[in-house]
This record gives sequence, C-alpha cells and structure tokens, in this order.
Amino acid sequence: MIKNICIFASSSNYLDEEFYKEASVLGKILAQNGFGLVYGGSRLGIMWACAGIFKENSGYLTGVMPEKLNDCGVSAKICDEFYLTSGMRERKAKMDELSDAVIALPGGFGTLEEVSEIIVQKQLCYNNKAIVFLNTNGFYDNLIKFMDEIIDKNFANKASRNLYYVAQTPQDAIEYLKKYQPEERTFNKEVIYKR
Repeated sequence: MIKNICIFASSSNYLDEEFYKEASVLGKILAQNGFGLVYGGSRLGIMWACAGIFKENSGYLTGVMPEKLNDCGVSAKICDEFYLTSGMRERKAKMDELSDAVIALPGGFGTLEEVSEIIVQKQLCYNNKAIVFLNTNGFYDNLIKFMDEIIDKNFANKASRNLYYVAQTPQDAIEYLKKYQPEERTFNKEVIYKR
C-alpha cells in the first residue's frame, strides 16, 4: 500500500506560472488523499509550490536536504521531519528509503538524474515502486519520445515501458497511484537481457 510519495521537481523560481499552479494542485490532492510527502526540503521552485500547499492542507511533510544546500539558507522550516545528508547521493538514498512511490514533476538535470536512478533501480528489481512523470504542458514529451527510442532500438527491453507511467494531470497521477498494483517481477539474466 502506498503511503508516502516522493516528489522530484525543479527548484527554479523563474518558470511559467502554469508549472507552479499544477504543482500546487498536486500538493493539495496528495494531502486530501491522505498521502505523506517526501521532498527536497527547500522553499524554492515547483517543489515548494507542491510542498507548501500540501502542508497548508494538513499533510505530513518530510524534507531531505544535503548540508551544502542547507547552508545556503533555502530550507523550509515547516517540515514535520527534516533530514540533513552529507551529499546528493545520500539524499537520494534517504528519499528512497522514506517513500513508497515517486512523482517526477517538471525539473532540470537534478530531477532527471533522480528519476532515472529510480527507474534503473526498479528495472533491476531493487524496488517495485510506482513511478510517475507529471507531464505538465507536455514538458516530458521529448524525454518520453527518447525513452521510447531507447526501447525501440533495444538499448532496453520492451518490458521497460511498464516501469513508469506518464500522467497528463495531477488527478491522473493520483488515480494511478491509488490503483497501483506492483507486478510480480523476477530478477534473472533471461528477464533482464531479453528483447
């Protein structure tokens, strides 16, 4: 059963307003549906648009931040739990440990790196979490197209398409999470390296 959702998202304050609005809608719906939220711990960007509204709607909020970023003075002070890590790798590991599912909102290189690692972990059966891309304004269209090309050209097997879900709206993402049933997955050479 999914209890805690980890979000990966941009920390930029210079995006089109629609990205902040959609992140806020997601945060509100997550809280209304009783999920806990695990996020990067800052009060910046669409990660904060989501987390701030989530907390305003009485959600249980957990922040995870590397010491280096915390020293910049960007951490949110309203988290119910807040963890400091020595670096980015430790931050990802802690967020992974604390969450049952992942939603990647639009983001930059950090978001891309975070969600890519979670997909690989699922591919290799280290987790069986729901992984969702929230495709606000078609933000992830080109990435999904590239991922399809990776699969079509046999750089990953066909079953890799089942590792993640592309949601077009926050409501779509929540409905997917509520219905998510982990597949029975086996790790062996034949499964991993088949076409």
